[in-house]
Amino acid sequence: MSEKRLQGTGSEETGVSRRTFVKAAGASGAAVGLAGCIYGGDDGGDGTTLTIAMGSTTISNVEDSLPDLLHENGLSDDVEISFSEQEQDSGAQRDSYIELLEAEETSPDLFMMDTGWANVFIQQGYIANLTEELDDETLSTINDNYFEAFTNTVRDTENGDLYGIPLFPDYAVMMYNKGYAREAGYTDEDFSQWETEPMTWQEWAEMAAEITEASDAEFGFSTQWDIYEGTACCTLNEVMTSFGGAYFGGEENLQGPVGDRPVTIDEPEFIEALSMVYTLASDGSGDGTLEDYPSGVASSNITQWRENPALSPFTEGQAAFHRNWPYAIVEALTGDFDFEGPDDLGTMPLPYAVEDGEGAYPGTGGSTSAQGGWHICLNPNSENQDAALEAMSAMTADDFNLGMLEAIAWLPPKPDLFESEEATDPDAVGVVANYMNTLQVAGEGAMPRPVTTEWPSQAETIAEQANQAVAGEKTPEEAAADLQTAIEEIESS
Repeated sequence: MSEKRLQGTGSEETGVSRRTFVKAAGASGAAVGLAGCIYGGDDGGDGTTLTIAMGSTTISNVEDSLPDLLHENGLSDDVEISFSEQEQDSGAQRDSYIELLEAEETSPDLFMMDTGWANVFIQQGYIANLTEELDDETLSTINDNYFEAFTNTVRDTENGDLYGIPLFPDYAVMMYNKGYAREAGYTDEDFSQWETEPMTWQEWAEMAAEITEASDAEFGFSTQWDIYEGTACCTLNEVMTSFGGAYFGGEENLQGPVGDRPVTIDEPEFIEALSMVYTLASDGSGDGTLEDYPSGVASSNITQWRENPALSPFTEGQAAFHRNWPYAIVEALTGDFDFEGPDDLGTMPLPYAVEDGEGAYPGTGGSTSAQGGWHICLNPNSENQDAALEAMSAMTADDFNLGMLEAIAWLPPKPDLFESEEATDPDAVGVVANYMNTLQVAGEGAMPRPVTTEWPSQAETIAEQANQAVAGEKTPEEAAADLQTAIEEIESS
């Protein structure tokens, strides 16, 4: 996966250009280049040079803003910031970090780590324990003011110790064409309610079918359901959780222990979630459809789509609704499309099937967004740990978070900042400011993906079975049973 978009799930780039970043301040921390190159000068005289590893395109977008924001928020003036480029693919970046840390290299001092695999570094003992290193005030800021689910992706599951500074989260939302909705009789009053109040999947599906029928939309919904990690970690994870289901018996088991946790896939909640997606994408004639949901709402091509291919039919006017990450909002509003602003493009939290907390497993139910984002972690071999900790503390300042939202549209890791005057001002932070209410609700209902050393192989298997079920190659029941067996075998091995 790539840092090109705010989340980290697939290997595909979004294609958001630097010009778009500058124009809209709205895409994300971006993809990367070759490992080992250093940006910045030599050490600053008698001062210290602190090196941060991140992607090359990220570097090009933050090198003019991030160092200044760090110094403005507490980093000593004699500490110079330099950057170490990493590979474009997030998995390759992870592997590069492992090589550096196993070799006990002293540089880079800080690593920008994907929320999808940062906890593996904790489990392997690769990165420094910040609960033991940071000052109490900084720790209290993170413990009291940050999104809990996002922060938990960089905590030790055994004792709760913190191993990274949550840098920016990412949450999926449902985008929709307001023009099409107006043709079906919906008004600004409805749009205001949809912005923060999730619907049930049944309510939403019936409405999507109604809007499609009343408008020029060719179909109701585009999303991502290809055979890739994004299906396992995100789109299926979201639907399954909103039905009250779970891969491993609930949120508490997402990080293991592997082989000593329940596998809860061949269960009614999982099967019903998969059946709903199959129903939405089918013509209604196959086995496994649900009577309570309209068929044909989603394009059958969702089984071939990842983020960008799924976005295109929405921006081109074919789909009335579209599930994606915040980068897609910026793409829709800054590209050569019919969406010119919030009067044309709306967002809502993803729908749900059972109420929050009423699912079969802990942490399930309610509107659920997959948890994406990135952290900053400390190299335990760094020879500049004092400066590194000073920089990490500066990253927790509100002004730093808001400054990065303005500079590159990194969403704040603190829910309260989503409501701040600056974060909701398009003139200050770009078009994403118009959608902070929805993004805040999405953040409060975020569900992380499983994070273990076995997850990559499990994700591939999950995506393959889920894809076959929605494509009609297996019934949802058959896919769930086969997947239960396959995941149990991986767990036991």
